[in-house]
Order: sequence, then C-alpha cells, then structure tokens
Amino acid sequence: IPILTFYLLRDWDMIVKHLGALVPESQRDTVFQLARETDDVLGAFLRGQVLVMTGLAIIYSLGLSLIGLKFAVAIGVVSGLVSFVPYLGFVFGIALATLTVALEPDPLWLLVGVVATFSIAQFIEGSVLTPKLVGDRIGLHPVIVIFAVAAGGQLFGFFGILLALPMAAVLSVLVRFAYQRYLTEHPAVKAEIEGE
Repeated sequence: IPILTFYLLRDWDMIVKHLGALVPESQRDTVFQLARETDDVLGAFLRGQVLVMTGLAIIYSLGLSLIGLKFAVAIGVVSGLVSFVPYLGFVFGIALATLTVALEPDPLWLLVGVVATFSIAQFIEGSVLTPKLVGDRIGLHPVIVIFAVAAGGQLFGFFGILLALPMAAVLSVLVRFAYQRYLTEHPAVKAEIEGE
C-alpha cells in the first residue's frame, strides 16, 4: 500500500490527464463537474470522520479517567483512532480496558464503569457525532446515514460497514445530478414543484 500510494501521488496529475482524455468532448464538462463534487463530498466525509474519531477519543478518555482506570487516556486515544472502522474502536477499547481492569484488586465496579463509558460513547457516536459531523458535511440526512451503515453491514458485512458512507455520499451526488437534469429537461415539473 505505501508503494502504490507513493506512485499514485507522484503520477496523479498524469493519471487524471489521461483519464480525462478518454472522456468524450461533449460529456467532459459534466463528468469533470461530477468528479469535483464527488471529490468534495469524499473530502468532507474524511474531515467529518476525523472529527468523530477525535470526539470519541475525548469521550473515551474522559469516561475512563472519571472511573479511575489506569492508562485511561492512552486507551481512549487508541480506541478513538481505531474507530475509523465502525465498531472496531468500541471492541478494541473494551478489550484493552477489560485487560487493564483484570489487573486491579476490585475489578467489578471498574468493569461496570468501562461498559457504561463505552456504551454511552457508542450511543453518542451513533445518534449525534456521525449523523451531525459526517452526515451533515456530506449532505445526507441522519436517517440515511444510519440506514446506509445498517444496509452496508447487512449486505456486505465488515467492508459494507466501512464503505457505506462514502458510497452513499457518491450516490447522493449522482442522484442530485440526475434530479437536477430531470428538472431541467422537464420545466413543467419544475414549475409545479416551485409552485407548491
């Protein structure tokens, strides 16, 4: 992956130029516009995901610190960073925290605190952070974000969960384009919609 990334970054302009030459002249503006919009949406997705990861790292670190767990900040930061892959940060963090709790003399209440911290953080992430920080940035309604992740996981498993939001973002760009094109080609429908 690092070698491929290096060569892709080095030759990116040439690759785009050659791919652009393959697009028919009559469709070039439309294809380039869609490519720019897709690039903007995917960039917004990545920025939103970094904010979600940071938010989760803070929540995990604070929660684990409040219950008095050793290495709370380290576990919280690592769990937040790993949360780029949905649910992996949750599982990884609980596993690390449980191992740390097992070394304590009275582990029961600490374990309850760990489970509570990660459960609350997961609820906040699923209902607030991801829909607001990622969904709003890529122009998707929170219900669509939740549905996309659930459908991606159901249909394609782990990789479906990982790729659900970027694919939904790209699909939303294409659907908006098709909708605008339809309204442009059918002015009566556009007038009816604007009249409501």
